[in-house]
Amino acid sequence: MATRRGFIGSATGIGTAALLGYSAAPSFADVPPPADGAAAEVVSQQTARSSMLAVNAGMRTNYATLKAELIKHLSPVVVVQNDAKGGKFTLVTKDGQESANPVSETFELAKSIAHVPLGIFSVIASYLADKIPNLPNANRIDPHDLVMVAFNDDKSTAWIAPLQAYATRLTTARRQLASAGLPPALATSCGNILTAGLKFINASITAKTFDMASFEAFSGSVYPDIRVNMEHASQAQIKGVQDIMKTWRAKVGEAAWADLYCVVLSQWTTSLLNQNTIILKDCMNAAKVATHLIDLPGLETPADPIFTALDNLARIVQDNVAAEMVFPKDTKVADALKGQQDLLSDEILNQLGKTTTALKAAPSYNTVASGVCPVPH
Repeated sequence: MATRRGFIGSATGIGTAALLGYSAAPSFADVPPPADGAAAEVVSQQTARSSMLAVNAGMRTNYATLKAELIKHLSPVVVVQNDAKGGKFTLVTKDGQESANPVSETFELAKSIAHVPLGIFSVIASYLADKIPNLPNANRIDPHDLVMVAFNDDKSTAWIAPLQAYATRLTTARRQLASAGLPPALATSCGNILTAGLKFINASITAKTFDMASFEAFSGSVYPDIRVNMEHASQAQIKGVQDIMKTWRAKVGEAAWADLYCVVLSQWTTSLLNQNTIILKDCMNAAKVATHLIDLPGLETPADPIFTALDNLARIVQDNVAAEMVFPKDTKVADALKGQQDLLSDEILNQLGKTTTALKAAPSYNTVASGVCPVPH
């Protein structure tokens, strides 16, 4: 039985074109070179340059077409959308998609109360004095950053009303905490954080003033309790992610699971050692984690997270093959096309007098900027 490649290859150019439904243009091999001394076509410089740029425009069109079709064949893939609930997980296979929020509510509850100091900071930060006091961590605060954050008058009391409103939330949560059904250690730590937060708020409102030192005294005092909340949140997330991955592994089968891609959508602030990425590593084929576990840090949650993940993954997958076929004689450049390095980076470093590629050590998984690179390097 003839293969599709053999079938098309055995047909004439015009016959094949007619069969597939498009008109054939003569190949470059069929066009004779101009005779010696033949006059070159006279065109303007701009026209000539435009014709050169049209070549790249054609590449982009062809590349996008291949990527759009490749998306339909990506399988199996797990897409993770990081969120306040521990993450929404979607399994993509040739049979369709299914989604789950596998992490128990303990994760969100523990983090919610652990965020109390940050919630208070967000109200008062713009009213701080723009000078760093003599604190143990003073050298770790950028003075210019502080000036930009402390943009309101530090003599103003406009912070009182929003801080009182936040205190109302803390008071309600503290009063009802015993009915939340939390493990004893988590209930205790949450109670300590809420109580200390209300104490700081009440003292600041009564005095109609606060400063960096008084806030750090409060936040430092509840740090041991925050660590307890972090422990419970982490336990909940690990169990939830491992359980859903175990379920999907059984559904997909070992052979397909060995080639699983995982794409984690995150924000820049949580893209390095993202919690879900860490857990997923142990749920995948260890031999392929470096190439098949991909972080996509973005600025904001995309309108269509699944498409964004698959669109970026399609680019990565087709670049993996293109790299070896386009650069068969230079594995270093091929690796650049496959990965995050721009193809011109080494040459630019050379021309700037840098003899070695001074790149930061890459993590053991890929990190790709979400949705910003629709065409090759």
